[in-house]
Amino acid sequence: MGGGAHGHEPPYKIPDYRIYKVKDVPELVETERALASLGLKDPWLRNEVWRYNPKEFGTESTRFKSLFFRGFKLGFGAFVLTVVGTTIYDKMYPSKHGHGH
Repeated sequence: MGGGAHGHEPPYKIPDYRIYKVKDVPELVETERALASLGLKDPWLRNEVWRYNPKEFGTESTRFKSLFFRGFKLGFGAFVLTVVGTTIYDKMYPSKHGHGH
């Protein structure tokens, strides 16, 4: 159960905290500037930098696309297959209840 017991490595690597810098994230720089104008300072602001890292979470547009288009190819394929299958079935076995058509 320990991190390195039996030759197993942990399933994750904890990154060094010094790689995260507030100056790399424009949103947090703005927050830091707003706090400074009020005479305040957030010593924990650096802990939020990882949330804005596009390498880990992508940009806002890529997150939006992955949320709304996840499974789109499979869903669209199932839709086409259903329409084609229904059309073929209707041609092979036409409706018997006429209505004068």
